[in-house]
Amino acid sequence: MATKRTLLLLGLICFFTAGLFAQETTGSYDWRDSSLIPSRRLAQHNEFLNNQYNFPAKPRNQWELGVKVGTFNIIGDVASQFPTPGFGVHVRKSLGYVFSLRAEYLYGMASGVNWKARTAGLADHWVDAGYLGGANPVYDNYKSKVQDLSIQGIFTMNNLRFHKDKTGFVVYGIAGIGATIYDTKVNVGTDAGGAYNFNSVGGNVYKDRRQTIKDVKRVLDAGSYNTPAENEGDARSKLFGKTLRFSRTLGAGMAIKLSDKLNLALEDRVTMIGDDLLDGVRWQNVTTNVGPGAGTNGRVMTASYDIYNYASLGLNINLGSSSKSVQPLWWLNPLDYAYSELNSPRHMKIPKPVLEDADGDGVPDQFDMEPNTPAGAPVDSHGVSRDTDGDGVPDYKDKELITPTICQPVDADGVGKCPCPDESCFEGFAMKRGGGDCGIGELPSISFNAKVFRLSKDAEAVLANVAERMRQNPGCRIVVISYSCEPSKTSQQLSWDRVNVVINYLVEKQGISSDRLIFKYGELGGDCNTVDLRSAEFGDEGPNTVPAPHPNLRRRG
Repeated sequence: MATKRTLLLLGLICFFTAGLFAQETTGSYDWRDSSLIPSRRLAQHNEFLNNQYNFPAKPRNQWELGVKVGTFNIIGDVASQFPTPGFGVHVRKSLGYVFSLRAEYLYGMASGVNWKARTAGLADHWVDAGYLGGANPVYDNYKSKVQDLSIQGIFTMNNLRFHKDKTGFVVYGIAGIGATIYDTKVNVGTDAGGAYNFNSVGGNVYKDRRQTIKDVKRVLDAGSYNTPAENEGDARSKLFGKTLRFSRTLGAGMAIKLSDKLNLALEDRVTMIGDDLLDGVRWQNVTTNVGPGAGTNGRVMTASYDIYNYASLGLNINLGSSSKSVQPLWWLNPLDYAYSELNSPRHMKIPKPVLEDADGDGVPDQFDMEPNTPAGAPVDSHGVSRDTDGDGVPDYKDKELITPTICQPVDADGVGKCPCPDESCFEGFAMKRGGGDCGIGELPSISFNAKVFRLSKDAEAVLANVAERMRQNPGCRIVVISYSCEPSKTSQQLSWDRVNVVINYLVEKQGISSDRLIFKYGELGGDCNTVDLRSAEFGDEGPNTVPAPHPNLRRRG
């Protein structure tokens, strides 16, 4: 017995080890593929593809064919001897992602020997063989062959997954009805027709159950299981000469996917047939007189019924073309379509977003850092009113749009007061404003390809060097100049774009203060594909940003 238990334990370990390597293969399908949809559901599928119906049609899915082997035992008055074999085969079809139907045939064989001696209430087969009970005990025994055909509902419990698209492992419950036929034989005498003497079995009252059963088996003639057990004869329905009973089945199982076609299943099911004669015994020992209501030989019927249990390991295969059918639906996650659409929409209609702009400054409210800008006031990319000269007064209020830094702070109208009443401080003013020789030296020019205003990698490297020189000469201001070759809107806008991209690079990428840069574009007499940089001289004034002259022109980067 220890060896049998060890083998069972090793089998279970192998099964769960296989579960660790279960194949999580294709767990979804292309819901746009109409060839997977049966003709009776094509109308729904077409409505879905045309956004006239919310749900895709259920695809055609494969059948499952399974074969299984396992242990079959009867739970009754006489316990089965473990293990006894059982064999089964089934076909299964999914009706939905959770529920499927299965037709299963089972053939099982069970045998048992009772460890309790019976001295009264003997079954008919013992009485007919001449046993009287009393001082001559008997030991109930049987061999039974059982066949079962049932229709079962299978409920899959874990393929609806919210955090994973597919699985290589499913758990399911089983409930079904069917018909069972059984044929039970008992051993009541030797092959020669003689009676058994069981008195030697009960000689030691301290024997354990297993030892008692071994002793009984030594007495029994192994080849003599040829006497029909009690079955009430014609009082019960028969099929092929065997007792026929209505059956009810409950069970549970789990399956591990080996590939898109194969899976391994471990199941345990219990079947109830409302019968107490599966093991050929339904009477208990009676030690007192039971009165006139009792049956013959002092027998009384017990209230319990026999049931049989089948634990199996099976190999299942999916039947059908994978190009025309998906896997059985219990391997698929019905939420896969919805989650894939949320992540990467391919079918749903997405309305065009409407971005509110309450103050009408061109910057949507969710990005607007100044939500109540007055109408017509120029703003930056954050929706904040522009302050070109940085004097703290926004341009739409500033009566002196360009106030030199030396003339600040300013009044409420943005007008400053310069500190020099005469020419005595012009030299100091020039140095503060970057005029004259501020020590930065000559600066390089930035070249652009024709009709393009995007900075090349070489140009960015040149500007990075210019920025470093400006950091080393904090008193210098730089004039950024571009040229226009012709008095056209396109040429003027291109000239503006080139100055703008140079200043933006120095400010945003190199951290140079915009107050140190002067914006000049559309100048005549220079190279149209060049932006010049030079140190500001005395009298060089101008804004560091200028509105685009023709912003609606189509431009090339």
